[in-house]
Amino acid sequence: MPKTNIRVESQIPTRLEDGFDRVLRELKLPGAFPEAVLDEAERVAEAPKLDGRDDLTDLPFVTIDPPGSMDLDQAVHLERLGAGYRVWYAIADVGAFVRPGGAIDTEARTRGETVYLPVGRVPLHPAVLSEGAASLLPGTTRPAAVWRIDLDAEGRTVGADVQRALVRSRERLDYGYVQASVETGTADGTLGLLAEIGELRLERERERGGVTLPTPEQEVVAADGGYRLAYRAPLPAEAWNAQISLLTGVAAASMMLDAEVGLLRVLPPPQAGDLTKVRRVAGALGVSWPDGASYGQVVHGLDPRDPRQAAFLHESKVLLRGSGYVAFDGAPPKLADHAAVAAPYAHVTAPLRRLADRYATEVCLAIAAGEPIPQDVTRSLPALPDIMSATGRRASAVERACVDLVEAFLLRDRIGQPFQAVVIDTDDRRGGGQVQLEDPAVIARCDGPLPLGETVTVRLTRADPATREVRFTLA
Repeated sequence: MPKTNIRVESQIPTRLEDGFDRVLRELKLPGAFPEAVLDEAERVAEAPKLDGRDDLTDLPFVTIDPPGSMDLDQAVHLERLGAGYRVWYAIADVGAFVRPGGAIDTEARTRGETVYLPVGRVPLHPAVLSEGAASLLPGTTRPAAVWRIDLDAEGRTVGADVQRALVRSRERLDYGYVQASVETGTADGTLGLLAEIGELRLERERERGGVTLPTPEQEVVAADGGYRLAYRAPLPAEAWNAQISLLTGVAAASMMLDAEVGLLRVLPPPQAGDLTKVRRVAGALGVSWPDGASYGQVVHGLDPRDPRQAAFLHESKVLLRGSGYVAFDGAPPKLADHAAVAAPYAHVTAPLRRLADRYATEVCLAIAAGEPIPQDVTRSLPALPDIMSATGRRASAVERACVDLVEAFLLRDRIGQPFQAVVIDTDDRRGGGQVQLEDPAVIARCDGPLPLGETVTVRLTRADPATREVRFTLA
């Protein structure tokens, strides 16, 4: 399922920060790192494993992340290659620092992934690594797992390899800068090619039936001496950058399947009943679903600002439920595809923030080098799906609780007021459903006979920051 994110652009009230702390306690997220973990992190930060690496510091890599990011997993450099392209994608080599079975690795297994809150985060690794020695910060030489992926003129993969190397990022860029440079015609080199390759890869995604949902983020912004919730539509530059990561994940999955060992991220195809229901919803809401078109082709180009299209996008998320990980050593698993990617896929591009990526990267590095996969890696693979499932559920619960808290906090003084909203979900069993307010940017439960996809007037009946509950009724 796509994640619901909420961002805070400025300082927020102490009461709201206290609420975030309560969420962390209730959902039992890890606190400070144990001393043994911090001590090991300090030691390995000073002495990474650098033997046998090529020097690729002459390649002008750049990183592209949200503003202020310090845990930089990926750096990219793009080139023309004849009529096609060459993608260089450097991934932070956490394996150069962290040894399976050590204190850092053991702690990482309890955390699974970095959990991001509207303010702050609960990191997978100590900051001395994730924001320091292992991060691909500009102007610093870093160990990396560097993917080289060649594409033809239409953006199709014609070759892929990965190796350990030393890299040196030139700049730390954000999505707004990249987007502005493309729109003003000043983008050249990697930035110009990012838009070109990104659009080609989006075409290939639609061609094979992949899905990218146009879902806006909620963000808290300062307004009139206070705060308000607004929607933020993702920039095209974010989609282009995401396509480079997806390209790499598909290449990694193909490599592991060929070698019959690895760790895949999988999503089963939609259940026939769910697909029939979603097609029926599309028809009821006036969303075109031509014969032979895939779900991914249908959602491409839909506008979440359109009430009926927003309702369809929300209702259709049922088709993206059930993702997980599968480890294998021998015959490939029966389910090897990720339905939203419409291809086999692996997580390998965010090892600073996700435990599975480090292990999958180690497998790919060994395969590409023609070397045996380290035994401590293969021994660890079977346990990773359960670890990532449990920690992923916890992270999702934290994200949802934080969104609920922010919505309740910002609406707490508006009980009884009317709002314009779009009905994005109906509950045949319990009645009522969910509505998406136009302003502020809130999605919450509403009581009453709700017409799916219609704009209605609702009245706020409950907004309790203590319970994080927001509720409306049809006015």
